[in-house]
Amino acid sequence: MKTPRTILPMLAKVAERLPDSGDFLFEPKWDGFRAIVFHDAGGVRIQSRDAKPLDRYFPDLHAVFAEWLPAGCVLDGEIVVATPSGLDFDALQQRVHPAASRVARLAAETPAAFVAFDLLRLDGVDCMARPQAERRMLLEALLAEARPPLRLTPMTTDRALAARWLRHFEGAGLDGVMVKPADAPYQPGKRAMFKVKHVRTADCVVAGLRWHKSTVEGGPEAVGSLLLGLYDDTGVLQHVGMTSSFGMQARQDLAKELAPLRKRALPGHPWVGWASDANDDAHRMPGAQSRWSSGKDLSWVPLRTGRVCEVKYDHLQGRRFRHGTTFLRWRADKPPAECTYAQLEVAPPYELARVFSA
Repeated sequence: MKTPRTILPMLAKVAERLPDSGDFLFEPKWDGFRAIVFHDAGGVRIQSRDAKPLDRYFPDLHAVFAEWLPAGCVLDGEIVVATPSGLDFDALQQRVHPAASRVARLAAETPAAFVAFDLLRLDGVDCMARPQAERRMLLEALLAEARPPLRLTPMTTDRALAARWLRHFEGAGLDGVMVKPADAPYQPGKRAMFKVKHVRTADCVVAGLRWHKSTVEGGPEAVGSLLLGLYDDTGVLQHVGMTSSFGMQARQDLAKELAPLRKRALPGHPWVGWASDANDDAHRMPGAQSRWSSGKDLSWVPLRTGRVCEVKYDHLQGRRFRHGTTFLRWRADKPPAECTYAQLEVAPPYELARVFSA
């Protein structure tokens, strides 16, 4: 049977906690670029989560796949940059660069690794209809002799061990625990497994907003997202992310509620003088464009910094929230000056080698 040109990866639903019972496979949740790797008669192909080619950005991995994977093989996994102290997502992002010379240099300076966690095809035979547990056994046999940068993700059926992974592995830069039904087939594009992520809350200064696309297109004013800030040790309000978890009525109500804070907000605003250089992550204005913006309208409206909200977040990447946050409530009792990085829980460091040897 001919290998398909693309396969959409199977996705996961968010779960609040690990299941108490049932037949599941538990795996660490890696924080990298999801990738489907093909090795067929045409050679090696690396496909992104949204079915785009990644080959030109990871020539170091391309050569590894050509050497280690047999023809007729398709793997699902995650591309990461692994350091002794943990995963480095910022370095991984830098690997996706338009200049071939820069790609070649970064491939040598910050080589990538591939962590495999599912087998979709072997010896030209489709494996996706087979149960997850069976696919795992076939994957273990295939990668029994593999060496870095090609890695096999740890797996356990022990819930207690998975709970320990959830507590400890964050210190190595991992993102939680995946929960996979042992008897389930691989279902491309469907949310057929579960992810349990680290969840924490933070009180943040609301320092700006972006309009909802309906407003940009001429509709009534509606807030698309609120821009969040935290004060660093020097007293500078750093842009740490955004929250956009609102229904349409709430978006329109927010626009009216925050209207007074828009008046005379720009003079003296803590972000007005920030550099707009896309490479200056430490002092980047919320509206600065970068190659990750994909041409989106990132213009923003400053607000006077008197409001504080509590948000739920999963992961801190450097000085910013790794993903969008969930709005929980306003904190009228919290002065903005108390919204500092010091409130954030920092995971104890955990060596990445201990993750792979789990």
